[in-house]
Amino acid sequence: MNPTSALAVSTLLGGLLGAGAFLLLSALPRWRALPLTVRIAPHLRDVTGETDQPRLWSARMPTTAGARWADIAHRLLDVIGAGGGTVPLRLSQAGVDRTLASFRGRQLGWAVAGVAVGAIGTIVLALAGRMSLPAVLLPVVTGAVAGVIYDYLLSMRAKARVARLSEELPTVLEFFALCLSARETPLDALRRVASTGSGELSQELRLVVLAVHTGSGLGEAFGESAQRLQIPAYSRVVDQLVAALERGAPLAAVLQAQASDAREESKRGLIESAGRKEILMLLPLVFLILPLSVIFAVFPGMFILRLGLS
Repeated sequence: MNPTSALAVSTLLGGLLGAGAFLLLSALPRWRALPLTVRIAPHLRDVTGETDQPRLWSARMPTTAGARWADIAHRLLDVIGAGGGTVPLRLSQAGVDRTLASFRGRQLGWAVAGVAVGAIGTIVLALAGRMSLPAVLLPVVTGAVAGVIYDYLLSMRAKARVARLSEELPTVLEFFALCLSARETPLDALRRVASTGSGELSQELRLVVLAVHTGSGLGEAFGESAQRLQIPAYSRVVDQLVAALERGAPLAAVLQAQASDAREESKRGLIESAGRKEILMLLPLVFLILPLSVIFAVFPGMFILRLGLS
């Protein structure tokens, strides 16, 4: 093994050792004094969330290996400044029944797997005598790419499910209005729509029915659903539905109007999407086919002119 390969392998092993020590230190309790806001939180329970209450370290320690791994991932991402952000919203929109800590644990697992793959590639390059500075950074790059890919997959899944929810909204609203026109109560009509349908929106309505059966009001359950999904069209429907329930307005007419608005918005979105795809279809024509056509048309003439001049 030449000196360059030895330096690369030692750097890789030292990096792995440092990462392991950092993970262990991040899992240890913090012995510094608690902030003032945390110390006065128990005396302000009416305005303080349950998760903001200070707890003993023994109560915060995870009990299983998976929970420990998720806790380490959550602490590590908090340290490097990659907190929750929009992850809970995307988890809700994707229909994934998973907590933020569980998602971060899986993301860290993907990153560790990427680091392992990059380390194997670095070792292979070192043994082959083709070691260089980019090869030393390969584990870091592959680990970061793996973590970003896992986050990107969640975003794509949430985007696809939101599109399906928006497509199903007009049909579900019309069916809901039809059930109300048949003199069913709002809860019975909602139960029928949720049990009959098989799409993504029907699953969300089943959660609304379950929340009503567990003691929540119908308007409150719809509000929680809209807050969980945060889809503009669905939020407008929920606002109009809750307002109609509070005022005693005819729900069937309100839902019919909202279904018409949702269909118009769907048509408008389809036209905009077609316009964007039409522009994308022009890109290969302008930058690939047209230059080749110009080259095929001009090159023979230039060749003949060159022969004539010679």
